[in-house]
Amino acid sequence: MGVMFQLNENNLHEVAVDGSRLLFHIPTSSLFNMDQLTAGVIDALRAGQKSAEQLIGELKQTFSEDEIHETISELIALEMVNDGRPLSPESPVTKVDKLALSTVVLNVNTGCNLSCTYCYKEDLDVPSAGRKMALQTAIDSVEMLIQQSPDEKLYTVVFFGGEPLSNKALIEQVVDYCDQRFAELGKRVEYVMTTNATLLTDEIIDWLNSHRFGLSISIDGPKAIHDKNRITVGGQGTYDVVRRKALRLLERYTSRPVGARVTLTRGTTAVEQIWDHLFNDMGFAEVGFAPVTSGDVASYNLTGEELNEVFQGMKRLGRQYLEAALEHRNIGFSNMHQLITDIHEGHKKSLPCGAGLKMLAVDHEGDLNLCHRFTGSDLPTFGNVSTGVQQVELGEFLSQRLDRTDTGCASCRIRNLCSGGCYHESYARYGDAAHPTYHYCDLMRDWIDFGIEVYSRIMAANPSFIDQFISPRRASV
Repeated sequence: MGVMFQLNENNLHEVAVDGSRLLFHIPTSSLFNMDQLTAGVIDALRAGQKSAEQLIGELKQTFSEDEIHETISELIALEMVNDGRPLSPESPVTKVDKLALSTVVLNVNTGCNLSCTYCYKEDLDVPSAGRKMALQTAIDSVEMLIQQSPDEKLYTVVFFGGEPLSNKALIEQVVDYCDQRFAELGKRVEYVMTTNATLLTDEIIDWLNSHRFGLSISIDGPKAIHDKNRITVGGQGTYDVVRRKALRLLERYTSRPVGARVTLTRGTTAVEQIWDHLFNDMGFAEVGFAPVTSGDVASYNLTGEELNEVFQGMKRLGRQYLEAALEHRNIGFSNMHQLITDIHEGHKKSLPCGAGLKMLAVDHEGDLNLCHRFTGSDLPTFGNVSTGVQQVELGEFLSQRLDRTDTGCASCRIRNLCSGGCYHESYARYGDAAHPTYHYCDLMRDWIDFGIEVYSRIMAANPSFIDQFISPRRASV
């Protein structure tokens, strides 16, 4: 009978949209409209393995023999169909032995003038006890970045805290140093900062604007929601001052769009209401949501039921995103925007993010942390800016996450978009930063299926939305 073909379900996933069958190629995160012949071959092989002659026998009334052979060959090339030959390893990289650092996060002050109840920062201090980074530590961090990755064209310096603007003097000195240093090298540098907005003044706003900072404001929504958790050290709500300062920023800031970062904790699941207030009432360019499920204080973690409601709310807001996209409008829902970007660009991630690979966070003492979320934690650091990166230890850690053996990730349909989930979520929930975030799995699979549906509808009815609002995101980097 010859070669027997069988379907490799591990490499394909179907999503139905308006009667059409979409084929998601899992190894490459590529999306195809399934034509009638491809659907016929897949359906036939789902019933059991078959030879080419058997497939031709089942499909020859509608398609020619040449067409059937060509489709089988295409599916074999994509390894959606197997003809008995060994499948190629999905990721040829099983070990990280070289880093490509392009971003450094400077934890410029552990002190913060707020006392947000859900804060994950383990090294957070009240303002009077804040431990500020020294200028030499910051300079050493920049030099480490250049020495580690001399061939990068663009570098990013992120200022973080505590509240980073509580060490404004250092930030200004670092920017002056970087502007001169990277110009000498003929390299580009950009600056990023997340701030609670309370220390903003017109002078600071104009200075940030002149240096084209990428800015995110931490704000949780309308007053009743925001003031539940984002409070001063003395226990007072901060919405009124944050709103006033943020509106002033949005009025004066012209160099880049300003985004809002929302933290969702127990009792707060009103995704649509929060987005409406921040996008429509206040005028933020984008609004992004971060659900808390594994914080240090368990009473602030979303319950399973609440987490499900958050995802349902994100999908309802995603429907609004789709409706606006079909009218060629972007409503600034950044979670949806990022998901559409990942699908459009066919992202294939072996690791969940750039932490440890493209980015390291420097604490006030100069120690190198996996990311800003780990400063002050018990997770071992990976060197110091004065002595260099511990390449072997960091590579071994990242290699643990690359190994998907016995994790369930190896056969998951979103394995190359999720890659096991956030390191800090894993660390906080399971005590192991390399452990997959299993509590998210089903919701994330459903969320990505939803994104595939939204993306396919946009591509079918208004592909110019992708050209204007999605593609420039990568081109601008």
